[in-house]
Amino acid sequence: MRQQSPLLRRTFIATPQVQADIVQDLYLRELKSYRSPPVKPSDSKGHVQEFTLPKAPPSPEEADIASELKAYESQVPEIEGQAEGGASKVEEDWFVEEAEEDETHAKH
Repeated sequence: MRQQSPLLRRTFIATPQVQADIVQDLYLRELKSYRSPPVKPSDSKGHVQEFTLPKAPPSPEEADIASELKAYESQVPEIEGQAEGGASKVEEDWFVEEAEEDETHAKH
């Protein structure tokens, strides 16, 4: 006895069959129905620092310019090489070059 092979046919369907995905349908439905809560101006309280203007610097007119000018004029300028009281101060010379000896003098 001979086995008969099953008969295979190709069939074409005009519309593809789509299986419904329940989880995807629920997700899309919830996503479409979501409405974000309205933003209020007071929502930023506690999250953002309040801006305050810095203190304005004092104007030069408020300072006592006349007394500062007199103090400046009464200062004695320091002059390099002169000590206080007019006495000259001798500074040490830190860089001293040694005198080179003549070669002829060094051989003797």
